[in-house]
Amino acid sequence: MHVLLLNGPNLNLLGQREPGIYGHSSLADIEAALTREAEQESVQLDCFQSNFEGALVDRIHQAMGRCDGILINAGAYTHTSIAIRDALAGVAIPYVEVHLSNTHARENFRHHSFLAERAVGVICGFGPASYSFALNGLLSHLRRNA
Repeated sequence: MHVLLLNGPNLNLLGQREPGIYGHSSLADIEAALTREAEQESVQLDCFQSNFEGALVDRIHQAMGRCDGILINAGAYTHTSIAIRDALAGVAIPYVEVHLSNTHARENFRHHSFLAERAVGVICGFGPASYSFALNGLLSHLRRNA
């Protein structure tokens, strides 16, 4: 099984950026832990981060026919990007939306997600563990529907 992990804008600053909200783990820490977890499940995990919407869209397109599922933390693009939503719809790969913080307990503009409507599920608010929960949920979905 092959899963793509996508991280959007500013997530490259994890560990430095607003640690009271996002914690002290770096993106590299999160990716390494999730890669180990994926390997234990015999899953290949590809990790990609970009601050650019088009690069994320391109990577979603490249996943078509290659990946069984996608984990996506689109960062602020969650609340603004119809392009990412349409890319995910276009490739028709099951995905889970993931966030470190509880977006529903934050500013009003973070309460709406353009991605959630078509997602297998949404995990938020558990810090770095959100990624693990999202991976487990996605794998459970993929195995049930294999």
